[in-house]
Amino acid sequence: MARSRRVTSQTIVGDLMLAPMVAAMRMPMFAAESQRLYPWRGESLRAVTEKMAATSEGITAAQLSYWRSVTSFWPEVLSGRTPSLLSGVAAERSVNAALKPASRRVKANFKRLSAKS
Repeated sequence: MARSRRVTSQTIVGDLMLAPMVAAMRMPMFAAESQRLYPWRGESLRAVTEKMAATSEGITAAQLSYWRSVTSFWPEVLSGRTPSLLSGVAAERSVNAALKPASRRVKANFKRLSAKS
């Protein structure tokens, strides 16, 4: 089971490494939109709303992950296992849950913007 968590973490980090490339691919679109009468249309509006949505989804996912760890504290103690809140597993799960929405969006944007160019 520990191996699947590491693979997930590596996948998330790998997807987030595409973020600078996505930003670079968006720059010409931002420059073209800045010349328009209503610049907050198209790619710039999409970029901002996606970031806001990914942030709120990540915060919610992190809180739910911690809540699951809190509710499993006593069952883990009573079964003789080290509670995930004390071993650091809960923090790792929470971080992974928080970064997963951003990771998915960055990967999708990279694929979409690569197809346009």
